[in-house]
Amino acid sequence: MTTATTTRTREAQSAHGKEVLAELSPLHRELRRAIPDVYKGFGELHHAAFAPGVLDARTKELIALAIGVVEGCDGCIASHAQAAARAGASRQEAAEAIGVTFLMKGGPATIYGPRAYDAFCEFADALDAGEQPA
Repeated sequence: MTTATTTRTREAQSAHGKEVLAELSPLHRELRRAIPDVYKGFGELHHAAFAPGVLDARTKELIALAIGVVEGCDGCIASHAQAAARAGASRQEAAEAIGVTFLMKGGPATIYGPRAYDAFCEFADALDAGEQPA
């Protein structure tokens, strides 16, 4: 981690990490109350997709982060950047996973990719500082 990264993250929270999750959280709670069975089913699917297997959780979260970039989904990017950091992914692993999206998605990935890397670094910096990433 560079001092510039730490300073940038601590001085101004990224609009791509914690801020996105904070904005979406109450919206999810409200909709979850309206359709609890749908959320329960999605939760079970999520749990099954990230269950231990040949691929570890870190790798699966990096895949999900890359898919978030390709889909241009800021909520997916924030959620999986946080989960990848928590799963022990390094900044270089996140950068390389995001780099693959440039090949697969082209120009749009060069917009969402930096957002994803910024979000990942925000969560990684929080973990490095002994804080909860969100």
